[in-house]
Amino acid sequence: MVNKPGSVNAEQLRSEQDAGNRRESFSSQNSQTAKEFIETQMQLEADAREVLPYSFDSCTQDLGPLRQSLFACLTCNPPPASPDAPYSAAGVCYSCSISCHGEHTLVELFTKRDFVCDCGTTRMPSSSPCTLRDDPKTGKKGVHSQEPHSGNKYNHNFQNKFCGCGEDYDPNKEKGTMFQCLGLGTVETGGCGEDWWHPECLIGLPRNWYEDVKKDMTENEKAEAEDEELPLPPGFPMEDDFETFICYKCIESTPWMKRYAGTAGFLPPVYKEDGLSKPTEDVETAPETWTANQEEQATNQKKRKVENDEQESEQASKRIKEDNENAIPETKAEPNEEPTQPELPKKKHESLPSSAPLGIFSIFLKEDFRDQFCRCPECYPNLAHHPQLREEEETYEPPVSEVGDEANGGGSTGTGSLLDRGEAALSNIDRVRAIEGAMVYNHLRDKVKEFLKPFAESGTAVSAEDIKSYFEKLRGDEQPMKDAAGQASMSNNDDDNDGGNGRREQSGY
Repeated sequence: MVNKPGSVNAEQLRSEQDAGNRRESFSSQNSQTAKEFIETQMQLEADAREVLPYSFDSCTQDLGPLRQSLFACLTCNPPPASPDAPYSAAGVCYSCSISCHGEHTLVELFTKRDFVCDCGTTRMPSSSPCTLRDDPKTGKKGVHSQEPHSGNKYNHNFQNKFCGCGEDYDPNKEKGTMFQCLGLGTVETGGCGEDWWHPECLIGLPRNWYEDVKKDMTENEKAEAEDEELPLPPGFPMEDDFETFICYKCIESTPWMKRYAGTAGFLPPVYKEDGLSKPTEDVETAPETWTANQEEQATNQKKRKVENDEQESEQASKRIKEDNENAIPETKAEPNEEPTQPELPKKKHESLPSSAPLGIFSIFLKEDFRDQFCRCPECYPNLAHHPQLREEEETYEPPVSEVGDEANGGGSTGTGSLLDRGEAALSNIDRVRAIEGAMVYNHLRDKVKEFLKPFAESGTAVSAEDIKSYFEKLRGDEQPMKDAAGQASMSNNDDDNDGGNGRREQSGY
């Protein structure tokens, strides 16, 4: 309910992480043993499993419409330069976001209902096929230009724009909590399509409303406020008071919902221009505020119930007394006298206010709100169009990735950790070769340590050319390689003119 959408550039994150790891490795250590490297690798894999805990080897398209986590790829579907420019939105599932678009700029949309993955369809460029599904024509992995699911619904979230304000989301600048609407209406019907909202935008405050609040703070209070989460604006319900909410756009697209505002299971209306209080422009058209009217109705209902109970009790006592006085033992009831019919229970919608509150507002829903809807033949057709109001939705989650260590039950080859794969490889060779390999490794480790020492002492980064040059010297083939390159250059001028580089593959350790 309160998750924040985020923009992710997988390539940038990976390159920054790799650069940080290299700097730490080369500047803080003179050498690293195989055991230390494997332990570091295992920790990195554990961190990766925590961030990406699910398997990403299967696209969800074959499963049909699902409520699932989606991502928008801004590399494949960049937002249009202007609102009037043609644009085709697309969303990809969790697995495709990693396997097919891992090097692209992604926007995390979190969950959307009744959605089928667009990867490999005409909504994506043909240069970015779905690598997880088979091409029905060739039977090989990689498919593109298929027909997309016609039932998918899109909003501006797929362009990295969120809330009624339509701002681009920047995770580095965004503060505070955003809330996702339950989404009764789509963009086509006037709703928001499960959009994410800033609290201040729901109640008519500017985005920088907190800056005005900080003007009255002391310097110490301002410093403390910088380190804290942005508070909810005044007039907005407390997070513990509601489970989810329906924005004013979706309420306007389903006006029958308005009568439930302020009743059991629902908070009073939260107005677009004045939060939980009643807007002043409606005072002339309504004799009393909605909240006061609700309280008065509740009080009158309780009062009438008490009066009716007392009156019924008094009448019942009076009838019993009169019956006892006038009773004749021999008298029997007439055979044709009809028994009284029990009163039918009232329908839930009959206890709702006769008229809905005025103005434009959102409704915040308590945990038990689904139990409060009237399901009589007259009201049920309204609920039939919105299954999310009848029962809690299930969100699809891919299978959890297999973990290779013993603490988690082991794993198969290809899914285990680097240490598992190394041990499996060693177990498949004879003892003599294993010992020889260990001796070669020890020799190589000492040489590499000697090579890295000056870089570590000076804090200089190790380039690919440094490593290539060092291994040429380590193999003792520096001069032979130069000689071979010179001979190849002289004898293969035609190849050079065609773009050849005269290089020859050489084997090494």
